[in-house]
Amino acid sequence: MTMDIQTPDWVKHAVFYQIFPDRFAQTTQPRQHPAMTVPLESWQSPPTINGYKGGDLWGVMEQLDYLQDLGITAIYFTPIFQSASNHRYHTHDYYQVDPLLGGNEAFFELLNAAHQRDIKIVLDGVFNHASRGFFFFNDILENGPHSPWLDWFKVQDWPLSAYDGSLPANYISWVDNRALPQFNHDNPAVREYIMEIAEHWIRAGIDGWRLDVPFEIKAAGFWREFRDRVKAINPEAYIVGEVWSNAGQWLKGDQFDGVMNYMFTGPTLAFTAGDHVRMEYVESPDYYPYPPLDAAAYGQKIQQLLALYPWDIQLTQLNLLSSHDVARVLSVVSDDQSSFELAVLLQMTFPGAPSIYYGDEVGLSGGPDPDCRRTFPPKDQWNHILLALHRDLIALRHAHPALRTGDYTVLETQGKVYVFARTLPQETIIIAVNAAEESAVVTFSPPSSVLNAQSKIPLFGQGEITWTCEKGVSTVTLTLPPRTALIVEA
Repeated sequence: MTMDIQTPDWVKHAVFYQIFPDRFAQTTQPRQHPAMTVPLESWQSPPTINGYKGGDLWGVMEQLDYLQDLGITAIYFTPIFQSASNHRYHTHDYYQVDPLLGGNEAFFELLNAAHQRDIKIVLDGVFNHASRGFFFFNDILENGPHSPWLDWFKVQDWPLSAYDGSLPANYISWVDNRALPQFNHDNPAVREYIMEIAEHWIRAGIDGWRLDVPFEIKAAGFWREFRDRVKAINPEAYIVGEVWSNAGQWLKGDQFDGVMNYMFTGPTLAFTAGDHVRMEYVESPDYYPYPPLDAAAYGQKIQQLLALYPWDIQLTQLNLLSSHDVARVLSVVSDDQSSFELAVLLQMTFPGAPSIYYGDEVGLSGGPDPDCRRTFPPKDQWNHILLALHRDLIALRHAHPALRTGDYTVLETQGKVYVFARTLPQETIIIAVNAAEESAVVTFSPPSSVLNAQSKIPLFGQGEITWTCEKGVSTVTLTLPPRTALIVEA
């Protein structure tokens, strides 16, 4: 029996913007919040592991015009809840927005302002682990075996050593980081606590949850219950997991709507950037933008990816080129702008929701964490060519339904030339990419369902497309300059 898969329709048409709140924007308005009037690192100085730059949610609100002009329709925030870390994956209180970000007051102002513009807000749910400052774990540190919260975590022995690395921690923490004690998800009270957090913020108006390391939570039925309870409040809420590899076990329609699609990221950079990829930046994270791929190998990986999950799930994947967990794409490709441009074009024409990591669109670079978490640059440092490219391709995606929900068909692969079509009954878009360092001329006969001998309207890029039709057989000839792409409407 095949499950009837329901995914949120709005995600299929969305363009996401991922914001690391401490680094995107500071409010220009005088705010009286005492917790915000504190010493901070210089905005322009390189990011550090522990330092705060002072980006806040009022600052994000003041940039909504910029995001709307770019074509953004959804924001995914890395964690915003109270925490003693600039990235806020060390949660202290799941019901309080961090005071340095403006607290709950700033969040609800932002949420309302975003919704007035039809911009959705997705928050990061860190539910595998908490922090040493989380009240229930802190009680254990204070009261030891007398704490009523012992069974909320996985205490192995006494005494606990939460800070002194020369002593055994004596409790289970995520990747042995004693700052991140893992919840005991088999405890019904813990499970209920997390479910109620999820429900609380959905009721408060957020549009979905991005789930941090969800594969670490092994409790039976946990994510099915999570989905049921979130969707009972808002059936259109988006649930997207951080799973870097084949996520089939979570993507059958009963748990997540999608995952952060690193399986798209890696091959796309391996094809568009090839030897430009800086190996020291990518050998550690599991997304493999190497070895270099020609068009045939890229097409094979993409078709394998599209075969992994049901189509309604493919349309709600989160397709990214950079994130807070990997070096920024421009640095990964050794600052080779054409590699980045071709990757963005493939991202904006792929099934699923594209996600831009803040600053990528203006050419922000950065190596691995913490360097990939630099502050958003001032306008005089923007790459306006990249910004215009993002704006144009996002507008093209919004204007053409086939680029959002159309079938994906590989038409031809020759050398470094990759040609595919996105098709709906009423619309066909052909995309051709030449990732080679030299011009290319490619001739092929496409299936009649995709191309016929009608006029082709260029929508974007460089190159020429000509066709002939003899005895009912269409032949297409593409001429593409080096390192360019062409998008045409059939």
